[in-house]
Amino acid sequence: MSRPSSWAALALIASLVVAPRAAAAAEPFTVTDFESESVPAGVYAWGNDAPSTPVLTVEPGPARPGAPAGNRVLRTVYDVSQWGGWSHDLAAPQDWSPYEGFSFWVDGAGSGRRIFFEIKDGGAGAGAAELFESSFTDDEAGWRQVKVPFESFTRRADYQPGGAPTDGELDLVAMWGYSMRLPAARGTLEWDQVELYGTAPPRPARLSTAQPVYPVDENGQARINVTVTTADGRPLPADLAVAYGTGTGTATPGDDYTAAEGTLTFPAGTASGSARAFTVRIKRDGRGEVAETIPIELSGSGVRPPAEAPVIVINAHDLPYLNRSKPVKERVADLLGRMTPEEKIGQMTQAERGALRQQSDIATYRLGSVLSGGGSAPAPNTPEAWADMIDAFQLQARRTRLQVPLLYGVDAVHGHNNVVGATIFPHNAGMGATRDPELVEREGAITASEVRATGIPWNFAPCLCVSRDDRWGRAYESFGEDPALVSRMATIIDGLQDNGVLATAKHYVGDGGTAYGSSTSGDYTIDQGVTKVGRKELEEVHLAPFEEAVRRGVATVMPSFSSVDLGDGPLKMHAHKELVTDVLKGRLGFKGFVVSDWQAIDQIPGDYASDVRTSVNAGLDMIMVPYAYPDFESTLKAEVEAGRVPLDRVDDAVARILTRKFGLGLFEHPYADRSRLGDVGSAAHRAVARTAAARSQVLLKNDGGLLPLRRDARVYVAGSNADDLGNQAGGWTITWQGSSGPITPGTTILSAIRSRASSVTYSRDASADPSGHDVGVVVVGETPYAEGQGDVGRAGRTLELSAADRAAVDRVCGAMKCVVLVVSGRPLLLGDLSGVEAVVAAWLPGTEGDGVADPLFGAVPYTGRLPFTWFRSVEQLPINVGDPAYDPLWPYGWGLRTDRARDRLEAARDELASGDGFSRAAAAALTVSRRHWNPDGSVRDARAVLAVLGAAAALLERSKSDPYAVDDAVVSVARDIAQSAGGRPDLQAAADHELAAGHLRKAVSLLARAAR
Repeated sequence: MSRPSSWAALALIASLVVAPRAAAAAEPFTVTDFESESVPAGVYAWGNDAPSTPVLTVEPGPARPGAPAGNRVLRTVYDVSQWGGWSHDLAAPQDWSPYEGFSFWVDGAGSGRRIFFEIKDGGAGAGAAELFESSFTDDEAGWRQVKVPFESFTRRADYQPGGAPTDGELDLVAMWGYSMRLPAARGTLEWDQVELYGTAPPRPARLSTAQPVYPVDENGQARINVTVTTADGRPLPADLAVAYGTGTGTATPGDDYTAAEGTLTFPAGTASGSARAFTVRIKRDGRGEVAETIPIELSGSGVRPPAEAPVIVINAHDLPYLNRSKPVKERVADLLGRMTPEEKIGQMTQAERGALRQQSDIATYRLGSVLSGGGSAPAPNTPEAWADMIDAFQLQARRTRLQVPLLYGVDAVHGHNNVVGATIFPHNAGMGATRDPELVEREGAITASEVRATGIPWNFAPCLCVSRDDRWGRAYESFGEDPALVSRMATIIDGLQDNGVLATAKHYVGDGGTAYGSSTSGDYTIDQGVTKVGRKELEEVHLAPFEEAVRRGVATVMPSFSSVDLGDGPLKMHAHKELVTDVLKGRLGFKGFVVSDWQAIDQIPGDYASDVRTSVNAGLDMIMVPYAYPDFESTLKAEVEAGRVPLDRVDDAVARILTRKFGLGLFEHPYADRSRLGDVGSAAHRAVARTAAARSQVLLKNDGGLLPLRRDARVYVAGSNADDLGNQAGGWTITWQGSSGPITPGTTILSAIRSRASSVTYSRDASADPSGHDVGVVVVGETPYAEGQGDVGRAGRTLELSAADRAAVDRVCGAMKCVVLVVSGRPLLLGDLSGVEAVVAAWLPGTEGDGVADPLFGAVPYTGRLPFTWFRSVEQLPINVGDPAYDPLWPYGWGLRTDRARDRLEAARDELASGDGFSRAAAAALTVSRRHWNPDGSVRDARAVLAVLGAAAALLERSKSDPYAVDDAVVSVARDIAQSAGGRPDLQAAADHELAAGHLRKAVSLLARAAR
């Protein structure tokens, strides 16, 4: 993978600003000492939860051998449950290449535990550096010095941060610091004098080739470009001769190709980065055969060959599975019949991109899939770099005997959200608020366009969970609390798959119903917990959206981390054969493949062999390992050989995976279609996301008709989320957890308001003088989070507004008429709203803040409705539509509208007039006398209008041509009447459920009852 364009600049900064120079290399260079009263800048602790995060203090340390008087050391007191440690991230990169190695002093406890440490090489910063690790054993009590030569560090195989370089080379010229990873135990360690020691041996020139793999057809030729790069970037000091030759692979010299050997000469003074080339000619034998390899060997005095020898691959050809004219079923059968057990198991293995020790592991382990976890991105994080990275991975797959392409997957859950500059839509909670299945389908189509442009054919979306508890950190990933609504929004599957990207229905099944306090994952409180439910409720609430997904032909399904308890104790979904094999694949007829969640099989009780055996036998087809792919493959192979996993179970899994690869056309077109890269984040795509944001806005309160605002109003804007793109985008944006700030191009709510209003004053904390303004807009809510880290009760998280936001509301709304915009992934506790004229649930609107401002100033009407019940108090949670005791602040389905009811009915009547007989009859029924309307288009005679709506609804239930949007518009007029009456929130909520389920007459009837 190519390095960031800023690489040379980083190296220059390192050499000019903070780099230790070669002339002083014989003397140790101190990276960190602790001769201060407090922990030095850049040194910090971290852990999987608060208790696992070590406590760092600087203490006197006179006992260290050779320590000066008054010496001070870093003390770490730790109690790590899963992972924890401390790091020193440097403010600017340092050049460590003149030195031999890395050293530090540690005051050990003699615990016998192995302690890993790592150094951070290259990239754009400490959080995006390639990690190389070593370790020591704490087998001595007292002080000792640990010294490790740089040549002994190895690339960390279990984790690499998003954006990190992936060349596997410890370059040392731009180092960003180091980390100490403490053992999963309780203890105290002290540290001192982290430094570089010794003089580095001369660094040879490095050889590289233009690409690591050269696929070529029979009767073709491969031109190999060899580049020489000096360690210091200067021209070659002397002549350099590089010997080249074809080595021993699976191709036969003479029969398959003409052997080549010779010398490439680089004269003294040749610029670093210069290249020379040679050619290898391929013969034609006319036989159908699998791919064959020809390694290229490069050597020379004073040079370092490529870390991995480049290879020429003679492409597989003239075999039935490569014949695109044959039916997919025949191609799958032919390919499956040629595969070894190892090749089959490789297809069932999915690795994280950052875990690849080297890119050739894709071929070595015959990987079927690679993914980017949340935030796992190339550097730089651009659409072009994504395409380069994935094409490079696909190139490695060409080395394999059968040349089965990779299926690359990514969590594009609200647009291509890992990519800087991509179009970011509202999260699913906001899309559920739109009640617009066609718009959701367009979101899927645009996401597919941007995802596929970067070479990715598989999306781990949509989440079809039915979120039943607002305390869940994944609530915003749900379209809502009602299975009928979630099922309606499954149209996103069509948008994705009709545009060349496999969709994934997740998380099967019941993850939205986990009980508060049931989680056993770290300090999560509800995520990954237990859903205790009867079979009837499981079917009606949680399974229903997946049944709809299967009906739409969803390609893949991902089980939940959580467990289901049907009355006989909790069972992890990844081990639930009844629900995965018998129900999903059996009764529902799912024909795609089942992929595990991130390292989820490790949560199944038992040892690793049991985890592998249980999950595969339960019906999982591909395992998201994501790090220990060699261990998974060897374990599954042993289980198959022992007969504990039947070979026909493996064959079924692989056939399902191959079917999707053939269906996507990956065998013919494995690489990115770069002609579409310009569409990523395009104005046309952002316009749709803006529309989605506007339609997701839910007007909860509008006393005195404050909204929409006049464009000539003098507006005072305050609140934590007014001018923060990261906050309005939420989690799963650029990184897994998301982050505050300008993390990607977009428009904040504040800038959108400024583009609409003639006069705007902004004061985040509302400290500016409020006088002289007509109206206040206070934008409050949550900061980003994802998954269990957003669980209420974890690390003090609540559903209350921050003290700063609460104070801003009080100051602004106490001084003028005001509207409160709530930017959040779920309903929040808003407190006393008696002094607040208007409240809007803005959800997490994504990058297009203009969509929030559009209805605020009347460019479009407010039309959104609550996808979740808005609770009065946290003691009510969980609260959902259909509950026997239902007294919310605002019911499920609530949403005041600012368009005219009469206009809505007239538009619906006009559209129905061109439909089938029942639609035309409904259009005729919707003719309402003008005397039943007020001059502003609102309803005057509720009884007469409701009677008309009931008659039309009865006809529309029999129509086959009525669009859902028209049905929704008809029922919305009845909702206006019920909301104006202000009674029976239970009936209002139930009506919205019935509408989503397609029961129009019942919806109107319930709203009519609520209006009495």
